Amino acid sequence: MTLIARWKTQLLSLFALLQRHPGLVAIFGFASGLASFLLVERQAELAQGLATVMLVSWLWLILENTLRTQIARWFGFELPPPLLRYATQMIHQESLFFVLPFFFITTTWNSGQALFSSVLAIAALVSIIDPLYYKWLAPRRWLFLAYHTLTLFAVMLTALPIILKLTTPQSYQLALATAVILSVPSLIGIITVQRWWRGVLLIGLTLALGATGWLARFWVPPATLWLTEVAVSQEFNDRNRSPGAGLKQLGIAQLRAQGLYAYTAISAPRGLNERIYHVWRHNGEEVERIALDISGGRKEGYRAWTHKQNFPSDALGNWQIQVLTEAGQMIGVLRFRVLESAAAPAADLSGQAESLSLPQPKNQ
Repeated sequence: MTLIARWKTQLLSLFALLQRHPGLVAIFGFASGLASFLLVERQAELAQGLATVMLVSWLWLILENTLRTQIARWFGFELPPPLLRYATQMIHQESLFFVLPFFFITTTWNSGQALFSSVLAIAALVSIIDPLYYKWLAPRRWLFLAYHTLTLFAVMLTALPIILKLTTPQSYQLALATAVILSVPSLIGIITVQRWWRGVLLIGLTLALGATGWLARFWVPPATLWLTEVAVSQEFNDRNRSPGAGLKQLGIAQLRAQGLYAYTAISAPRGLNERIYHVWRHNGEEVERIALDISGGRKEGYRAWTHKQNFPSDALGNWQIQVLTEAGQMIGVLRFRVLESAAAPAADLSGQAESLSLPQPKNQ
């Protein structure tokens, strides 16, 4: 048996084994994603290697027809269509289960981000349920391409910061641009009219899709930035850089007397500099936006706080401090309520986090 024939036989045997046990691919994808999440916090090279493999695997899907032709020319045999279909399914499984640990841990679940992460979870389940994947998803070409684009978008959001150490805004812009470009075949399938203005409609829909993706960025979790500790407090220890007791609610007199500190410990483990914002909102309306520059490292996050003393004349009601990236993605949110009279005893809202040694943050 020639080397090529032996290689072909082994390859077909491997795919046959995976077809008999489809859950193995999903388990491997989830395990590799979880490992990457844990290792990227330590800047391990293995995390970069796993993320690189995920992106390289997508080259097969993008260049499938070209590669299939070249394989037939170089090795003298054509890959069976069922094998190609299963390879595509396997990459979807591995990719979706790879990104889920990142998005599940970084999602602010009491916000619109829950919708995006839930859609990813549903897509992952579809990838391992053959009747749904082959009989419902695959025959609908436009839906299949949309599914394909969503998966690649999520993979790029996760892998680009790890591999290239891009900032969150840079990763989002590049991932969105790639997703929009890859959506063109799907849009062509939707537009069935054969008129001169078909091209204009295609361009318009493509631009609309890109604009929608950019406006929806608030609902997309930043896959490699997350909060490790938060607190809203009236006290702050400058020496230890730690807040006092966390508050859930307080009276208006307390607020006027001392103001409030918003404290956030942000894990940014990729060794880069990035700007984030504390956005103070009152009853849904933005009151103030304060910029903070964070710096990630191998064993460090970043503790940042803002001290607000100037409040509007009518400060009663619900308050939020949204922690946003420069691209507008929400890392997390702190909530408290201002009452007419003094609040009940303070409820500790600070999270648990490891001790961090960090540079001096900006205050206001």
